[in-house]
Amino acid sequence: MKTKAQKRKRPGGRSTGKEAPLESSLSQRNARRQQGKALRQNCPRARHADAALVHRDRDPLALIEESDQDRLASLLPIRFTRMAESAFAFFRGTAVLQAHDLQSAPSSGLTVQCCGDCHLMNFGGFATPERALVFDINDFDETLVAPFEWDLKRLATSFVLAARWLDFDPGDARRAVTAMVAAYRAAMSRFSGLSVLEIWYAKTSMDEMFQEFAEDPKVVKLLKRGVEQAAEHTSEHVFHKISTVIDGKSKLADQPPLLFHADPSELDLERDIVPFFASYRESLSRDRQALLDRFEILDVVHKVVGVGSVGTRCYIVLLAGRQDDHLLLQVKEARRSVLEGRSGSSPFDNDGERIVTGQRLMQSASDIFLGWTGGLHGRYFYVRQLRDMKIAPNLAGYSPRILAAYGDLCGRVLARAHAKAGDAPTIVGYVGTTTRFDEAIADYAETYADQVEEDYEAFRGAIRAGRFPIETLPSDVEQAIR
Repeated sequence: MKTKAQKRKRPGGRSTGKEAPLESSLSQRNARRQQGKALRQNCPRARHADAALVHRDRDPLALIEESDQDRLASLLPIRFTRMAESAFAFFRGTAVLQAHDLQSAPSSGLTVQCCGDCHLMNFGGFATPERALVFDINDFDETLVAPFEWDLKRLATSFVLAARWLDFDPGDARRAVTAMVAAYRAAMSRFSGLSVLEIWYAKTSMDEMFQEFAEDPKVVKLLKRGVEQAAEHTSEHVFHKISTVIDGKSKLADQPPLLFHADPSELDLERDIVPFFASYRESLSRDRQALLDRFEILDVVHKVVGVGSVGTRCYIVLLAGRQDDHLLLQVKEARRSVLEGRSGSSPFDNDGERIVTGQRLMQSASDIFLGWTGGLHGRYFYVRQLRDMKIAPNLAGYSPRILAAYGDLCGRVLARAHAKAGDAPTIVGYVGTTTRFDEAIADYAETYADQVEEDYEAFRGAIRAGRFPIETLPSDVEQAIR
C-alpha cells in the first residue's frame, strides 16, 4: 500500500502540481541567495572594514553649517550645546557627516529602505494600536532607499562611541558590535525563509523579550523599569506635566527655552493650525479621520526635540476629547534627507510623505495618527502622537553585557525592518554564514568612531573660537522636557 507521500509522486520521481509552488519558491530563494553571493566578487565582505575617508580635504564644520541652513537661528545654541556634551552626542547630531562619507565607501549594491539615522538611541519601545508594547526603530526623519550596510555601519559606530562614553574596554565595544551584526545575519536568514506576509506581521514584543532574557536578572530589571516608564509616557500623563488652566481652559505651559508659545505672527491657532489639521486629516484612513474628529484643538506650542532635530520647526498640539480626555500630537518639520543625493533621489514630491511612507514600511506597527501634509509656512510636516508609551534606552545603567544584549536586540529588529521592504534571501547570500562580515563592520566602526572623535575635537575648537555659539540650560529644564 502506498503512503500519502508516494501517492503525491508521479512516475520518474516528478512532483505533482500541488508541490510545484513550494519547489518553485525554494528554487527562487536559492537563486536569489546565489545572486547575493555573487555580489561579493565586486565588493568582498572584508572590504567593508574600509571607512574610505579618501577626501582628506572634507570640512566637517562646513557640512554641519550646511545642514543648519533654514533652521531657527535662535535655537542653534541649544543644538550646539547638546552636541558638545560628548563625541557620542556629537555623532547623534551629525548624521550628515557619515552620510557624506558613506557615499565613498565600498558598497554591496544591495539597497533597502534605510532608516538613514540608525544609531542605538533611535531604537526603543512604544505601544502598537492594540496597546501592546513592542521594540522597534522609532526615528525616520532621514529614511530613504540606500545600501543596506549603511544602516549597519551607523548603528555599529554608535555602539563603539556609546561604549567609549561609558568607559568600557575596546573589547567590550567590539563584542557589542559583533553581537549586533551576528544577530542581524541570523535574523535575516530566518526571515529569508518566511513568506512576505509572515515578515510583514513579525514584531518584537516586550513579552518575548522577558522570555528571552528570563535568566538574566539585570536585563529583566531594566525591562521592568522600561515597562514602568511606558506606563508614565502616555498623552494623558504628559498632559498633566506640561499643562495648566487659564480662564477655565487647558493650555500648555511655557517652559522656555525648550517649550514655548510662538509669536502669533509666526504661528496662530485659528489662522495656521486649524487649516493645517484639516489638510493633515486627509492623509489618514477614514476610521482614523472619524477618531480625530472627536477631538478639539485647544493649544499649540513650539518644542525643542532631540539633538539632530534641534532648530527644526516642531510643535506640540493639545487636543481635548469629548470624554474629558486629552491627546498630544507632535507636528514635526520634514526636511530633506541627508541620504538624498548621496544614495539616490527621493521618489516623493515632499519629505512629509517620504518619512511617513518609510516609517510604515520599516516599522512593525505605526502610530494610528501618523500622517503628513504641507501648507504651514510653505513647508511640509509629519504628525504623530507625542510619547505614546515610549521607552527610551538609559545607557547610564548599562554594563558591557547589557550593551551586547542590546546590540543583539537592535540587530534583529533592523533585520526585520530591512526584510519587510527588501530582499532577505539576496542579503543572506551576500553576508553569508561566517563572521567575516561581522568582523569587517566592527573594524569599520572602530575606525569611523576615531574619525567622529577627531571631528568632535574640531567642533569643540570651533566653539571656543566662537564659530558655534552654545547656551547652557538649567538641568531641571532639560530633564523636564527631554
